[in-house]
Amino acid sequence: MAAERLVVVGGDATGMSAASQARRLRGPGELEIVAFERGHFTSYSACGIPYWVGGTVRSRDELIARTPQEHRARDIDLRLRTEVTAIDTEKQRVRTRDVDGATESWTGYDKLVIATGARPLRPPLPGIDAPGVYGVQNLDDGQALLDGLDAATGRRAVVVGGGYIGVEMAEALIRRGYEVTVLDQAAEPMSTLDPDMGRLVREAMGGLGIEVVGGAAVTAIRTDEGGRARAVVTGETEYPADVVVLGIGVRPETGLAKAAGLPLGESGGLLTDRAMRVLGHGNIWAGGDCVEVLDLVSGGLRHVPLGTHANKHGQVIGANAGGGYATFPGVVGTAVSKVCDLEIARTGLREKDAARAGFRFVTARIESTSRAGYYPDAAPMTVKMLAELGTGRLLGAQIVGREGAGKRVDVAAVALTAGMTVEQMTALDLGYAPPFSPVWDPVLVAARKAVQAVRAAR
Repeated sequence: MAAERLVVVGGDATGMSAASQARRLRGPGELEIVAFERGHFTSYSACGIPYWVGGTVRSRDELIARTPQEHRARDIDLRLRTEVTAIDTEKQRVRTRDVDGATESWTGYDKLVIATGARPLRPPLPGIDAPGVYGVQNLDDGQALLDGLDAATGRRAVVVGGGYIGVEMAEALIRRGYEVTVLDQAAEPMSTLDPDMGRLVREAMGGLGIEVVGGAAVTAIRTDEGGRARAVVTGETEYPADVVVLGIGVRPETGLAKAAGLPLGESGGLLTDRAMRVLGHGNIWAGGDCVEVLDLVSGGLRHVPLGTHANKHGQVIGANAGGGYATFPGVVGTAVSKVCDLEIARTGLREKDAARAGFRFVTARIESTSRAGYYPDAAPMTVKMLAELGTGRLLGAQIVGREGAGKRVDVAAVALTAGMTVEQMTALDLGYAPPFSPVWDPVLVAARKAVQAVRAAR
């Protein structure tokens, strides 16, 4: 009896995690695994690219968790520089193109994994594709940016977009000695936070020497006589630039899926069940940045492009495709980032998310420190919480502060997952010693204030 064939489209976190997990469960005689990747690398940390660009990570190879050779040694037929150009669900096959040779062929499958990730937004503006304008989606992008920084004749950088990638790239460029301006359409950076918390980020970035301009809609990239980017234009204002970095955000890369007639959600991500199986297709799975997932707080679906989820999706998919059983329950929307020594974290719903989901809620915001106030180097932090009116259930938390602030969001993430109320949170038995926390941890102080707000609103 011939072995079944599992075809994987995409060779990064989800795709190769799925392939590896399936191989652990079934040997080559039972399951043939073929993986297609259009790029040069597999199983790498895209999240680490800003830290490689900034010099914190010394080399590209440190970002690679498993090389193509290591995957092939596990009996996974990995084909680099091979792009999947079509999915034929009726005949159970995919069409591929050799990126370098341009030849095309069809490969049949019994089971299919779609792990195509997300594509960076690149608006059709004049000059957007000019030399000197860089994205930071993959390792090739990171290398191109590093080469561009080395070749640049000036030290002025403009980052377009004030989200996670934007603020992380601002830090990378500051570390490399550039004068950095961040342009963002929103009034405040980090639109994953509420505006009042985003304002704290903007003020802190200004203190680090980074100019942040809100309400700045980019209309063009101005080029010099040689066609190279020299300025970013917003309305009547030009911001000189020797280097332009795009950090506008991403969208699910689901063009193949859409053409194949697979179901997509509001954000364009593939729709799957708890086993990460594409709805209506028993032998097709999808995961990572190309899918929408269940939000455990709002009960809706959302697109959350994070490496943590991508790896978990791959494990679930590999278990199911390999003949086992696993599910992915959903997310609460936890993310953490930094720019220099400023830490930024969030989990759950923002005010506008809660309102859109139909919740009535109260908010509480407190100022505290990372350690006991008398202990050396105690750093300030601001914690904001949202709680449901009446029940007091935690709906979301945001933290902006210095060292020791960011990972405190994990306490709130666990509370959200468990469906805890803010009153229940106040009794959490968290670790305490002056070098690590005040007697009342800042998260618990915020929870206490949220309890008061809930009671006052009754």
